[in-house]
Amino acid sequence: MNILLTGSGGREHALAWKLAQSPRTGTLFAAPGNAGIREEAECVDLDISDHAAVIGFCKRNDVRLVAVGPEAPLVAGLADDLNEAGISVFGPRKAAARLEGSKSFTKDICRQYGIPTADYATFGNAPEALAWLEKKGAPIVVKADGLAAGKGVIIADDMPAAQAAIRDIFAGQFGAAGAKVVLEEKLVGEEASFFAICDGKTALPLATAQDHKRAYDGDEGPNTGGMGAYSPAPVMTQEMRARVMEEIIHPTMRAMRDMGCPFTGVLYAGLMITEKGPELIEYNVRFGDPECQPLMMRLRTDLVDLMEAAALGDLKGGSVEWSDMAALTVVLAAKGYPGAYDKGSVIEGVGEAGADPLVKVFHAGTARREDGALIATGGRVLNVTALGETITDAQGRAYAAAEKIRWPEGFCRSDIGWRAVEREKSGA
Repeated sequence: MNILLTGSGGREHALAWKLAQSPRTGTLFAAPGNAGIREEAECVDLDISDHAAVIGFCKRNDVRLVAVGPEAPLVAGLADDLNEAGISVFGPRKAAARLEGSKSFTKDICRQYGIPTADYATFGNAPEALAWLEKKGAPIVVKADGLAAGKGVIIADDMPAAQAAIRDIFAGQFGAAGAKVVLEEKLVGEEASFFAICDGKTALPLATAQDHKRAYDGDEGPNTGGMGAYSPAPVMTQEMRARVMEEIIHPTMRAMRDMGCPFTGVLYAGLMITEKGPELIEYNVRFGDPECQPLMMRLRTDLVDLMEAAALGDLKGGSVEWSDMAALTVVLAAKGYPGAYDKGSVIEGVGEAGADPLVKVFHAGTARREDGALIATGGRVLNVTALGETITDAQGRAYAAAEKIRWPEGFCRSDIGWRAVEREKSGA
């Protein structure tokens, strides 16, 4: 079967790597891809925002399945147009993609269906939001309602910070994504990521992960798209996973069916594990980045089979098999990220880093120059991902591999997985 994968990040390289392993994959196309994806797929110059062009490409090239990597095309309705053209899509239709496209939409579903989440209120203008804040006080979490490339959430620990965040968002900091603002209580606990694959009726639990959003060691510095991740998440015990399915995933699936927009694809629940149990922070309607990278390292089930079954509504009775090993990924980013950074610097040693059979270097912001040199083209550039018997083992292997990469213009955190490593050392 010919497959089209959309996207150009580390998540998409991990998906391309796993899709290419399937004996069912014919030609794997990627749009636009990157230097690493080019080793797994045929990269094509295709404007994903031009849905008619995507449909035309799929028909000319006998593409039977489209796997959508990032969230923006899903929120824009790419799956709707492809489905109507008779092309199967792994990813939700526009109405269901609102679970990520609108934070207030998801919070309202939580309230209606009794899904545990933080108390909240939604506002369409700054004066009303500021007035509510005066009554509620800080700390508070301020969120732009729409898609903001992972940067639309501000955790404000005091009133001046909260007031500034509200004013900045309504002043256009995140463009149209900030037309509405959600204010919610700050949950206290340990964050974790939970993934389920869905076909509109059935949801199968996938694996768990934890990521590191802050730019610098010790979870300090500005928020980023993610500086590293590991799987499984030790805080997600078997009992906790069962509670997430029962209290969060299943009610959400029921809500979407009740609204006439059943959810298909991967449902990614960002959770806070509090004293009361799991509470939903937010939903994403695609794999996380960089959580996808360790997940794909551990996945044993054929990814093509899973994606096709989800797209065709045929997951009932299915199961997903995972390696018992742990996986951890370290993000190498351009100096200056998540702020301003330079592009075009040369990277060497990637082949040496990936020589260990338990290590895979996934590319994100990379390209090849005409002379063959690998260059950095983005903020997050490489994801050094390793398997290990424990998180501690995977961490050591990933950092040993990362040290072989020669890129003076890049940096990485040195403590990815610290919480899990401390758990393993203490025997907790």
